[in-house]
Amino acid sequence: MRGELGATRGEEEEEWELLLPSEPRERATCAAWIRRRDSRVLVVMGRASSSSSSSSPPSLDIFSFDPKTTSLSPEPLVRFPIPGEGADPLQFAVHPSGDEFVCATKNGCKLFKLVYQEFGVRILSRETPPLESVGLQKCLAFSTDGTKFAMGGEDGHLRILHWPSMNVCLDEPRAHKSFRDMDISLDSEFLVSTSTDGSARIWKINDGAPLTNLTRNSNEKIECCRFSRDGTKPFLFCTIEKNGKVVTAVWDISTWNRIGYKRLLGKPVSVLSISLDGKYLALGSNDGDFCVAEVKKMEISHWSKKIHLGTRISSIEFCPTERVVISTSSQWGPMVTKLNVPGDWKEWQIYLVLLSLFLASAILCYIFYENSDSFWNFPLGRHQPAKPWNTFKPIDPSQIPDDQDW
Repeated sequence: MRGELGATRGEEEEEWELLLPSEPRERATCAAWIRRRDSRVLVVMGRASSSSSSSSPPSLDIFSFDPKTTSLSPEPLVRFPIPGEGADPLQFAVHPSGDEFVCATKNGCKLFKLVYQEFGVRILSRETPPLESVGLQKCLAFSTDGTKFAMGGEDGHLRILHWPSMNVCLDEPRAHKSFRDMDISLDSEFLVSTSTDGSARIWKINDGAPLTNLTRNSNEKIECCRFSRDGTKPFLFCTIEKNGKVVTAVWDISTWNRIGYKRLLGKPVSVLSISLDGKYLALGSNDGDFCVAEVKKMEISHWSKKIHLGTRISSIEFCPTERVVISTSSQWGPMVTKLNVPGDWKEWQIYLVLLSLFLASAILCYIFYENSDSFWNFPLGRHQPAKPWNTFKPIDPSQIPDDQDW
């Protein structure tokens, strides 16, 4: 463990080495999964500056994740202090490549690049003026292919940028009164956004323009939103609050018509998330409970009650490789929970089944051969008399006339 900080500063980026200070730290208030190219998983956590010590700035911590124990490493692999005022991290958006992520702060967003090494990881701070001066952003999202990045501000300003060039694709200052939630479709064609006033809009990303508004009754408020992810069902899931009751409604994105709804959590919803394979939905509440529902049946498969006792769940995110979620709240910080749902088939299990089928086929072929009358004949039936292979009647050559034509 090192007690001092080593740093080198360049013209466009800032690099910090491993830092594990001994002073007490504030509880982490936001977290996100990072999937590396080698399929290993990390977790990034954001910590606010210490209220008791002015020498303890806000920081980013990177932890390793052990899928066997479904737990994080006891100590961070790296700790990165974030300089500047108002730099407390609020939320993250991780690029699908796992090589970089965007962190939202009170004054704007910051871009960080991850450099993976044999025995650790380094964090590089990149200077990105298009992100740093946008103010407080309530929603961040990368497209699935990583070519688009969207931001929804507290002031209702929507920005969609091409990535990594950061050229503007859409810039709408009056998209909403204030952003509530946002998501990008699996094919990166549509963006859905919801407002604190209960409205919801669909945007055509490539056209850089609004497409339609989701229909709702006057006493309904559309709050959280997520697109389906399984690649076969083009649906949009939204939570709707009506007279204190909350349901999860489904829209067909080919027509943008509402096709049904289901009451799942049964209480006000603070956050909605969907697994990367689109099989499960997670709903967090304002009092610290969350549930996970199977999308195919729209039935609850897992309950976690009082996981963030009495505190609003601010984020919940599925692990990219395991049936595990990480949820965060301002009071209890991040918590990792293993879901009580059927496990997915692993790659080695699939190969084992294929090998078993091959061996079974080989055994059947051997039994078939051993019980057949000949290698070339099918097994004889119960009442079928056996016949010799040569059915021609033998003839004595001396009995053949010399003048017989052939």
